[in-house]
Amino acid sequence: MRKILPRLLSICLISLLVFSIRTTNGYSFSVSEEKEVGEKLLYTVRASFPIIGDPDLHQYINNIGREVLEVAGIQYFDYHFYIVNSSQFNAFAAPSGLIFFYSNLIESMNSEDELISVIAHEIGHVVRRHLASRMEKGAIINMATLGVALAALALGGGAVTQGLLTGSLAAGQSAQLHFSRQDETEADLLAYKWMRDLNRDTEGQKKMLQTMRRITRYRMNQIPQYLLTHPDPEARLDYVESLISADSDYKKKDDEQKDFSFLRFKYRIMSLDQNTSTMRALLASKISDARMSAFDVAMARYGLSQVDRQENNLEQSLKGLDQVIRDFPKQPMLLVDKAVVLGEMGNYNEAKILLEKVQTLEPYNMYATFNLAKLLNKLGQNEKSLKLFNRVSYQIPEFSDVYFEMGRILAQQGKSNESRYYLGKFNLYEGKLKLAEANFRQASTAADVDNQIKQDSQEMLALIKRLKKK
Repeated sequence: MRKILPRLLSICLISLLVFSIRTTNGYSFSVSEEKEVGEKLLYTVRASFPIIGDPDLHQYINNIGREVLEVAGIQYFDYHFYIVNSSQFNAFAAPSGLIFFYSNLIESMNSEDELISVIAHEIGHVVRRHLASRMEKGAIINMATLGVALAALALGGGAVTQGLLTGSLAAGQSAQLHFSRQDETEADLLAYKWMRDLNRDTEGQKKMLQTMRRITRYRMNQIPQYLLTHPDPEARLDYVESLISADSDYKKKDDEQKDFSFLRFKYRIMSLDQNTSTMRALLASKISDARMSAFDVAMARYGLSQVDRQENNLEQSLKGLDQVIRDFPKQPMLLVDKAVVLGEMGNYNEAKILLEKVQTLEPYNMYATFNLAKLLNKLGQNEKSLKLFNRVSYQIPEFSDVYFEMGRILAQQGKSNESRYYLGKFNLYEGKLKLAEANFRQASTAADVDNQIKQDSQEMLALIKRLKKK
């Protein structure tokens, strides 16, 4: 019950903030209104759901999203892609390009092409503005109803949230949030086209729909929220298979780098999300299976190294990583993984050498930059550390942990008011608006803070006022 209460509170907040927005043309949803709802939902959802925001995982999924957007054309919205740590089989696109993927959905996938098919499908719904269109057709009674329904949708399955969803849609006509068959066909067709434009394997879209169909058949008593809001995987599968059949001359380009990047991403999430003993058994079975390719066995070993790290078995984790590095000597991200383990073991100088090497090879690798900044702080090189943290905050402005680290260093240096500004940013991106407001108010009026921080603090206060506006 303690876990449910904060989320129930978020539902009320979302309802109030969405209800507060003025609408025109009956209950039609204009682009500007959708942007306003999206801005408010972004901070509310971040306060209510466990977001996995590690820089490597954030950069990976956002890079995949940007790949699709590059071929999708000019957009109305700035898109944000998030990973929610949850056992629910779910994903949802909220207004103005906020797209959330639950970890359990990602763990059901076996390739980057399957992931990109779901990302492209969700982007398709946003591009076609299906939610806004359904409002214009009168499917949603009012904006407050939409707020509760979106919150219930985001929470996933279960009796409580199903009740909330049903209740929120009961005040009038038989309103429903799930996409129509036409909506799904449009999103599937866009996803297929974009995958083809990206020279992706469209079989990934087919395999993802096969997974959804299998889950629908075997979980009839408790159908996951994603399959309730994205109905009829059987018909969708038939449609995508017909597209593939008519496109038999299309050949995708194999790319082992994409397979490596996806499986590293998947196993990193699983190590953070799953019971480690369950994951260990799964990976051990892959390693011992003679039918597995050498590539898949090596990636399973990588997964085990992450399990060992989570269980604080650092020597074994390091041993496993060294073996994987021998298998994939041209993958700098593995050097970052090794440096992280070395740092946790207290081997700071060896870890520093590896991280600096990766920074040279990949200057925009924010996973390497963030961990190097943390390491330099431990080595007492605070100014260099702050510069690197600042670089991370520029590249990933919504990554809340970087502001906490910066605020902590500044507090250690006796710069308490400047520290409050960064703690305000941390609290803002954690969705803790009351704490953020107090932090920014102190920073904006402090005599020992430079004018730029004062100005930025005032802008943040204006943002919070807008977010809280009824």
